[in-house]
Amino acid sequence: MKISLMSYTLARGPWGKEPDLIALCELARELELDAVDWVTVYNFAPSEVAKVTADYGLKNICYTFSVPIHHEDVKIRAKALEEVERGLEIASILGSDKIMLPLSRVEGQSKERSQKLAQESLHEVVALARAYNITVTIEHFHGQFAPFITSKDFEEAVTTIPGLKITYDNGNVYTAGEDPAEAFLKVKEHIIHAHFKDWQVAPEGHIHGLDGRIYRAALVGEGLVDPLLCLQAMQSAGYTGYINMEYEGSEYDPKDAIVRGTKYLQTLIGSLT
Repeated sequence: MKISLMSYTLARGPWGKEPDLIALCELARELELDAVDWVTVYNFAPSEVAKVTADYGLKNICYTFSVPIHHEDVKIRAKALEEVERGLEIASILGSDKIMLPLSRVEGQSKERSQKLAQESLHEVVALARAYNITVTIEHFHGQFAPFITSKDFEEAVTTIPGLKITYDNGNVYTAGEDPAEAFLKVKEHIIHAHFKDWQVAPEGHIHGLDGRIYRAALVGEGLVDPLLCLQAMQSAGYTGYINMEYEGSEYDPKDAIVRGTKYLQTLIGSLT
């Protein structure tokens, strides 16, 4: 298991206002990382991203972008599928073998309706991706109305949609009331990428969990999720892929959070026997 640099976390700070490819690559190498998960390409030409990262010896292991393929409006869904095709083209230029679609809540739609529409669209997405030799993944999402949150949601999805794979998010599945380590093991054969994040319970916050609690973001290792137990479960299952260190809080500067969180996870991975 290795840590990959997630551009999303870096973009939450000053870097997001003035994206700098060289600065991102140098941060990755400073942390002894060899891979990047691009959450959009920030108006850079995909070919430029591919060249610069290659110059730094970095792999682009995932291309992540959000599209409302589970929206009730047929026209919005159709447009979203067009955006998926463009995303697949970008992923192909980057040299990534996978894309990840974070499917959040759609205002006014139930979890069940969003899930049904997402499953219908994902059949088409997986078929489109096959032509590019790219694998489609979806992640455990947080909240009460996202289409895929629990292990049961994913068990149904991968059964219904052959070829669909999972990006395991240990923090988000925690907000569904599940033990994150056990949640990994339930769908382990379908997981090809991972996000690690953390949460703390708060009297007020922007995340209302499926478990009925309210959460605010914390740095990995400083909240309620035990990352070591998750890593041990992943090791026992033979997981050898990458893990994004993700931070959505405000206590730390995002770049500082990346440095702190990455080094912490690297130490935990190094302690596994």
